[in-house]
Amino acid sequence: MKRIYLDYSATTPVHPEVVKAMLPYFTEQFGNASTIYSFGREARKAVEEAREVFAKMIGADQAEVIFTSGGTEADNHALKGVARANREKGNHIITCKIEHHAVLAPCHFLEKEGFKVTYLPVDKDGLLQLEDLKKAITAKTILISVMTANNEIGVVQPVAEIGKIARGNNVYFHTDAVQAFGSLPIDVEKMNIDLLSVSSHKLYGPKGIGALYIKKGTKIENLIHGGEQEKRRRPGTENVAGIAGFGRACEIANKEMKTEAVRITALREKLIKGLFKAVPEVILNGHAEKRLPNNVNIFVKYIEGESMILNLDLEGICASTGSACTSGSLEPSHVLTALGVPVEQSHGSIRFSLGKFTTEEEIEAVLKKFPEIVKRLRSLSPLYKQGKTGECCKNGTACR
Repeated sequence: MKRIYLDYSATTPVHPEVVKAMLPYFTEQFGNASTIYSFGREARKAVEEAREVFAKMIGADQAEVIFTSGGTEADNHALKGVARANREKGNHIITCKIEHHAVLAPCHFLEKEGFKVTYLPVDKDGLLQLEDLKKAITAKTILISVMTANNEIGVVQPVAEIGKIARGNNVYFHTDAVQAFGSLPIDVEKMNIDLLSVSSHKLYGPKGIGALYIKKGTKIENLIHGGEQEKRRRPGTENVAGIAGFGRACEIANKEMKTEAVRITALREKLIKGLFKAVPEVILNGHAEKRLPNNVNIFVKYIEGESMILNLDLEGICASTGSACTSGSLEPSHVLTALGVPVEQSHGSIRFSLGKFTTEEEIEAVLKKFPEIVKRLRSLSPLYKQGKTGECCKNGTACR
């Protein structure tokens, strides 16, 4: 049975060209990039070439980029570093309720250190309202952190407008661009971004490597303390093979971004239209248009998301119920809750995320198998039977 992978938002396979770029730094050119002899110089060259590729891709200077272990470290460095370094100016941070936990958890941590955090709401489509942001800014506000695109529902926020508001109020602006980078064009200067986090494994690079853009002049403390690496901003022996792979992944993404966006968007729309046609009582979570090219997040009435995932897996199809970072949690999605959806809608939602190796034949296979799965699960669901007969379940969700 051929397996179909539709969980690219969780992670991506490493591109063959990326593997090829990494291999020499495991064996032949294995030197420590901080040493001055030939082995070290070869490694240093790879690190700096990757830094240049990434910097150019976002319109930044090489000196404004540090490599991290991934998006979570980059987010933590940005939030904790800016907050602690600017405490004398103010103690207020603004973020959004649908942020990734890599942003929300550091915010909760900083609250314990005496910082005040405003968690802005979103509308029913998952979009932050700029007027809410403007009203939330005070004389004590030092940082705004809003993700470029959401990892669960794929909604793209008005980042350039948010950056303009932050810049106009002399407030630092950080964006978690982990899901968006490689799929959407990003220019840190045009979008008024002061700090930006990315992760390699979301764009066909290796796991365990990411980057943080820090605009020149940004007042920020280190998250990690130790050696002289990354100009003392992120000590620790460089992951040369990972950095080289990340750089190659950036090159490929930058070259293919426009054409891939068109191709994947077409497949996304085929999947959405096919699902709505073949499966009764389905709701699309998140804005229909202002979303990533590859994201399809739907609520299927009367059945649980986990049941759909397990049955899809039996058919060789991989999808998810949301963020991979909260897999196994019985709590409803904080993202869907922020949209104002009922608990049952959160538990009955499923995310398909497409990618570079997704084909039209795979989408057609999903459109054939998934309706059969839904029909079978609904036939076993008391909620579905109650809804069809007009009876009410205890909380009234099946009333019609």
